[in-house]
This record gives sequence, structure tokens and C-alpha cells, in this order.
Amino acid sequence: MNLWILPLGVLTALLTFSSAHASVEAAKVNDKVITLDQVNARIAEQSRSGAPTVLSKKEAVDELVKREAAIQEAKKLKLDQDPAIAERINNVLYFAVLEKKLGSDFEKITLSDAEAKNWYEKNPEIRTSHIFVALPPDATSDEEKKATAKLNTVLSDVRSGKTSFAEAAQKNSEDPSAAMGGDLDYRMKDRLDPAYYHAALKLGKAGDISSIVRTPFGLHLIRLTGKHNWSEVDRQHVKHVILDDKRQEIVAHYLNDLRQKAKVTINSGVIKE
Repeated sequence: MNLWILPLGVLTALLTFSSAHASVEAAKVNDKVITLDQVNARIAEQSRSGAPTVLSKKEAVDELVKREAAIQEAKKLKLDQDPAIAERINNVLYFAVLEKKLGSDFEKITLSDAEAKNWYEKNPEIRTSHIFVALPPDATSDEEKKATAKLNTVLSDVRSGKTSFAEAAQKNSEDPSAAMGGDLDYRMKDRLDPAYYHAALKLGKAGDISSIVRTPFGLHLIRLTGKHNWSEVDRQHVKHVILDDKRQEIVAHYLNDLRQKAKVTINSGVIKE
């Protein structure tokens, strides 16, 4: 389970059982008390999840007892001291603090149709094709030169009319889309690397081809093949992307503030590129 991509609500649910409220004792596992509040919280969580059936108190207690027994066994095995598990716990805490501190800010976000349309005019859904050569961020100078030379040759052949972009993609691209002539279909900015998306946006009209574009994945030649206008796009998806951007801005501001307050020491020599 990748905790980095779990929704905040799910992460909150993971922490629900660790809340120790003063309540009537419903059960005990060795020396650990399971309270009635915890039982009710588990039933409420099950109900909110949209499950077809609701847990009875007896079922909820049985579930929590088994869970607590497993946790105690894990501690006996000292799994809580395992670095990998500690990192997973830290990931849960990371998302939990974001929800705790920023949840109310997220709820205050508003978005009008006019604002969404204005944003979309600057960030349209585009259709592109690409010819891709894989190149890791830590590639050597020789690897970079070889990949660049390959794409420059391809670009020259396409622009001279020696071959079409689609044919060149089929023969040279290292992406699964090569079989479709490099076609990636229509995508919003949330489904494209930022460097790729912005380079494609700079292309004036359908059919225009970029110079070589570097992304963390490698090198690309990009051909713009289409652009949806506001009347053609899925507006709910557009709003989802905008709201996600707004949430990310709030998160970034909060994390930058925490960084400023923390005592941070960076060993520049170790992380030198």
C-alpha cells in the first residue's frame, strides 16, 4: 500500500483507532482497554465507507480485539522499530498533520464557472504525439549526447519531409505510444509532465513540432495535434484539476512556513549535482 497516494480521509481513518477517549470499557486485550467510544467510532467509519452492511457492536468489538491482538504481536516482534515500517508511520503522520492543520482551509476553497473558464483558457486540454528516448536524470554526458544526436537526426528527417512524424515515432520512439505513431490522445496538465505540457502549449497550431524537450523521463520531440475549447471539455474534470491545484498551493505555503521555523542544515557537498 502506497501511503503517499492515499486520500487524506483514508489516512484519517487509519488513525481513528489510536484515539484513546475516556469511555466505558467494552473489551480488554491483555492490558489494553478497548472503549465503547472506539467501538462506536469503528461502526460510524464503516457506515461512512458506503459498505452494504453496518457492523453490529459485537462485530465491531470482535474486529477491534483481533486488530489489537495483531498490534501487540507486532510489537513483540519489534516491527515498530523496523525502519521501513517507521517510515510508513511517518507518512501517515505527514498526511494526518496536513488534514488536521489545513482541512478547514480546504473546505473554504470556492470556484466559480467564470473562474474555471478563465483558468482553462490558459491551461487547455491538448492532444499531442511524441517521439521519446529514455534518459534518466543522472545520465552521463555521453548518454545525453547520444540521445540528443538521435533525436536531432529524427527531427531533421521529419522537417525535411523524408519521413512523417508518425512513421518516425513508430521506428524510433521508446514509448508504448510508438505503435500509435506517438499519439497520447487528449490530456489535461495533470496527466502530463509540466515541462512537456508547457513546451506543447508554446506550439502555435496543430502540426507544429517542438525542438528537443527534456523531462525527468528522457528526451521528447512533441507534435501538437489538437486543442479542446471550453465547450468540448469535461468541465467537472477541469474543476477537479483546479481545486487540486488550489489545495497544493495551500499545502506548499504551509510546508514552506514549517521549513522556515525549523532548524535545517544541508550538506551541500553531498547533494551536489
